[in-house]
Amino acid sequence: MNSTMLENKVCLITGCSKGIGKAILEVFSAQNAIIYANARKEGDLDEVLENVKDTKAEIIPVYFDITNFAEVKSCMLQIKKTHKKLDVLVNNAGMVSYEMLGMINFDKFREMLEVNLVAPIYLMQMASKLMQRQSSGSIINISSKVAVEGVKGQMSYSATKGGLNSATLSAAKELSPNNIRVNAIAPGMIGSKRLKTIMEDKFEHKLNDIGFGRLGTPEEVAKACLFLASDLSSYLTGQIIEVDGDLKL
Repeated sequence: MNSTMLENKVCLITGCSKGIGKAILEVFSAQNAIIYANARKEGDLDEVLENVKDTKAEIIPVYFDITNFAEVKSCMLQIKKTHKKLDVLVNNAGMVSYEMLGMINFDKFREMLEVNLVAPIYLMQMASKLMQRQSSGSIINISSKVAVEGVKGQMSYSATKGGLNSATLSAAKELSPNNIRVNAIAPGMIGSKRLKTIMEDKFEHKLNDIGFGRLGTPEEVAKACLFLASDLSSYLTGQIIEVDGDLKL
């Protein structure tokens, strides 16, 4: 793979400490990007950064809670002051729950709305202000297959991600005159440590619902992000791309 697809592109990726976010950081690092890597707590990225230390990427750890708007704004001001532009935003950080309608914990649901929908919209708002200055940019929202089709036992989670899909489509229409692309990736069953643990307990039979017969890998989602972040997708906006191995929900 050409290792200069993101050369000189300034990227902000949220939720980089594990899973899909970690994979996105690693894939973007291999493409010589300038990366502001977000995690909530100081030190959460130590292991991840060790894995990419031999790449030519410039990686700046930024520790903040995405639901803290003051901290988000501070990060954006840092990016503006240091690099004077932002080419790519990946809204990856998120929360997930597994519960039937009758068992929904509404305090948790409200928290999940803040993390999965309100915070990404604010990040899009702030990122678009920077991107409009340069009349270019790519915003990538990490959604979910369940947001597209719904699924039994995840109503509250799918509702938050469904909202993110709608926000993606609306933002794409608003920002296209500024040459800013806005797309979402909707992963299916991706083999993160969290999902593998849950599957061992509850969902082993779900492999039968995947056409490819296996879980996806975080790297496979990250490569789809790379496509959307790079100039290969220069005429693509307002799309919800399902990376799901033909999953039937």
